[in-house]
Amino acid sequence: MTAISAQPSLYGLNLSNRDGDALWGKNQFNSTFPTALCCYMRDKGIPAVYLSLADQLKVDAKELDFNAVFNSKTANQYLTFLFENKYDPYQQWAYGDIGNIDLVIKHKEHFLRALEIKLTVLPDEGTHGDDEADWGSELVVRAATTSYAALGIADSCSDILPELRALFEPVCQPIRNWGNSTEIRVRRESILECLDTFQSTYSHRQKPFLMQPVWKTIGKSPELADNAFDVFIWSDFALCRAFIDRAKEEPLRNDNQVPRFLRAAARLAHALYDLSTRGKVDMTVYREDAMGNLTDKEFALGGKITRHYMKHERKLNPAVSKTALREIILGGGQDRLSPERRFDATIYFTAKHLFEEVQP
Repeated sequence: MTAISAQPSLYGLNLSNRDGDALWGKNQFNSTFPTALCCYMRDKGIPAVYLSLADQLKVDAKELDFNAVFNSKTANQYLTFLFENKYDPYQQWAYGDIGNIDLVIKHKEHFLRALEIKLTVLPDEGTHGDDEADWGSELVVRAATTSYAALGIADSCSDILPELRALFEPVCQPIRNWGNSTEIRVRRESILECLDTFQSTYSHRQKPFLMQPVWKTIGKSPELADNAFDVFIWSDFALCRAFIDRAKEEPLRNDNQVPRFLRAAARLAHALYDLSTRGKVDMTVYREDAMGNLTDKEFALGGKITRHYMKHERKLNPAVSKTALREIILGGGQDRLSPERRFDATIYFTAKHLFEEVQP
């Protein structure tokens, strides 16, 4: 029979700042379940799919062991998983509070990894009508995400500040007001060229940053595919590459606003320029420089865009079966879910039979 947990729990989350009801709530299960999925895959020897920046500024998809994702060989049961927590080592690189990130992984007092989590469905609304091999998932990114990406890059490049200054100062020093749309628009080409040079020169310093678990359905229906789950990990450089690429293509409208992708690119350049000249990133870059945009989100990448970065056979055939749900969600935890949320509803209604006891 399937092992029964004494109380509702999730695989691998033995040490965490979330337990009980906090595992299953709104804006909680969409980060606790992905982390448990990673722990499960790690123990089963299933690597993640790593999206990292390779030669010619292209994003490459290859497999990466979860020890590298977690930055530790320590077993899951001895790691601490802190949700919506601050990654304290990055605070030294910032003016102002850096805020929280979705997941902080620690071993005892040692900080190991800071990860953003974006649980996504495959296919999304824009690709469900395409051939299955061309399905994609939408990725919605907040300014809090890109600010942590900038801080992680700053941490990786803290020993080469004079080199960064030589690269960014000629482009960024003439900009007097980073919140001024006109200044950013007229310097679009130089900002993007500078970021290209930075990424091509220092891509060896990239590291895992954004965890994108996918749950695959049968077309647009809520029914889980047999091969239902997988985890794609974007490096910080790869995620930035996605918005830099888009910033080169999006048109400049006549309303004098800075389009979202260009805004994200400008903020990254501003942050790295600040780091190179002042030794720290001014966090108001990500909180006040709206450049004429609403600040509810930084940008969104639809499935027709992400599928070009997530080019790996496991997008078509995810590595984890839907039956693994009963090994990841333990002790009747599926009954704690809220079926008004789409992923919860899929488990609650269409996959509930998977939790029935399996007879020998």
